[in-house]
Amino acid sequence: METAKAVWFAGPGQAEVRDEPLEAVGQSSILVRAESSAISHGTELLVYRGLVPPETTLDLPTLAGSFDFPIKYGYASVGMVEEVGGEVQDVLPGDRVFCLHPHQTAYVVPADLAWRLPDNLGPERGVFAANVETALNVLLDTPVRLGERVLVFGQGTVGLLIGLLARRNGAGRIVVVEPFERRRTLALILGADAALDPAAATPDAISEVLGGRPDLVYEASGSPAALQAAIEAVADEGTVTVCSWYGTRTVPLMMGGRFHRGRIHLRSSQVGRIAPELGSRWEYARRRAAVLALLTELPVDRLISHRFAFEDAPKAFTLLTEHPEETVQAVLTY
Repeated sequence: METAKAVWFAGPGQAEVRDEPLEAVGQSSILVRAESSAISHGTELLVYRGLVPPETTLDLPTLAGSFDFPIKYGYASVGMVEEVGGEVQDVLPGDRVFCLHPHQTAYVVPADLAWRLPDNLGPERGVFAANVETALNVLLDTPVRLGERVLVFGQGTVGLLIGLLARRNGAGRIVVVEPFERRRTLALILGADAALDPAAATPDAISEVLGGRPDLVYEASGSPAALQAAIEAVADEGTVTVCSWYGTRTVPLMMGGRFHRGRIHLRSSQVGRIAPELGSRWEYARRRAAVLALLTELPVDRLISHRFAFEDAPKAFTLLTEHPEETVQAVLTY
C-alpha cells in the first residue's frame, strides 16, 4: 500500500510528521498530490494548543483522531489530481483542486469534496479558499450598507479579509484593532483608514477616527476580552458579529450596561451554514463560485508572511505559538 506523510498533533503543543496509508482510489474518489497548504492561525492553533473541548465531534470527513489527541487537523490544501475513479466526471487528472483536508503530501478524497480551481489560480492563492469563504459568509450574515462605519477586531487572515470585503461592499470608513504592529501596518496598506493597538482602542478613540460610533463591529481576534470591547464601542442599535471561536476559554461579558441600554445586536457567524433568510437565493454552490471569483481579485498573496517546507511543519507551529507578532499567514510548501 502506498503511503504519504501527514501532520498530526500528538498532544497540546506537539506537532509531528507521520506516515499515512493511502487507500485505493474508489469509483467516486480522486487522488490528490498536495502542492501547498495553509495553517489556520485561529481554529487550528486552538486545536494545537488543546483548547477545544475534547468531546467536540469532528466536523469534516477528512479529519482523523479526536480533540482529546492525537488528531490530524487542517482544512486548506491545494494539489494536483493524479488519478480519478471511473464515476468521476467533473474533475480530471492534471486539474488543480482545493480540499478541506489536513496537511498531507497526498490523499484520496471523494470527488465532491474537491473544488476545481480556475486555471489562472496558483496554489498559494488557492489555499485561501476556506478563509475567503468564512469572510464572505460573515458579510452575508451581517451585510455592510453603503457609507456605514465598520470596526474589525483582529487582523489575522480572516480579519484582514473582512476589511477588504467590507470596503468592496461600500463601507464609509474602516478601523481595525490589532495588538501586533506587523498586522496593523498590513491592514493600512490594504486600505483600512486607521489601525489601533487594543490599549489605545477606547470607545472615544474609535469614534474619533471613525467619525462616530461604528454601525457594525466584527470580532475576529479570538480574544475573549475583545467581545466586551466591541459591545462598548458599537453604536446604539448596532450589530456585533462574532466570527471567533473561543474554544474552552471563558468569555466574561457585562450585559447590564451598554449592551442593555444601547439595544445592541449580538450575532454569531459560522461558515458551516448560510443565513436562513438567504436560503431562497444563496446556496453552497453559489457561495463557492463567489469565493473562486474573489480569489482571483483579492490581494491574498500579500497576506503570506512565512513559507515552510512541509517537513518543517513542527517549526511552523512553534513559531506561530511563540512569536505570533512576526506572522500573518504561514503556508506549507510540498
